[in-house]
Amino acid sequence: MELGSALPEEYVQISPNVWVHRTAKIAPTAYLGAPCIIGAGTEVRHGAFVRGSALVGENCVVGNSTELKNVILFDHVQVPHYNYVGDSILGYKAHLGAGAVTSNVKSDKSHVHVKSEDFDMDTGRKKVGAMIGDGVEIGCGAVLCPGTVIGRGSTVYPLVRVRGVIPEGHIVKSTGHIVPRR
Repeated sequence: MELGSALPEEYVQISPNVWVHRTAKIAPTAYLGAPCIIGAGTEVRHGAFVRGSALVGENCVVGNSTELKNVILFDHVQVPHYNYVGDSILGYKAHLGAGAVTSNVKSDKSHVHVKSEDFDMDTGRKKVGAMIGDGVEIGCGAVLCPGTVIGRGSTVYPLVRVRGVIPEGHIVKSTGHIVPRR
């Protein structure tokens, strides 16, 4: 919330603690909850639901029927339609295909762990979504389980469930079938 008052004059406070750059396009049916900052050139489309604690970079697309909660979207991120992005960070030029979601809570409500072959880190939190690197492509209908980390330049094919850490420059073809990008 402190960032809002320090933003340059190109940002307009459209409601308490909701700041939107003058060049951003916000559909009249979009909901922007506080606190929220929407960057230059970003488009927030029809029916988007930004619940709050959202920092959306420049030239992003937040699509129709997309929900954001406790997120950081770096510049040029696209979550264009029917996405849920909760408690997550999406790197520069990351893209979620239609219906892809970042699941942020385990079904048993226990702490989320970030796991790889080398470690198991308890986050100490019950809600942690995904950390997605720069240039990552997530296919339509993919589900990123709580605590998923995807390295930059990786791709997840459509309809795949992903859990754990995916190294940089890899392709997730199906659950458990991960190959280096050639």
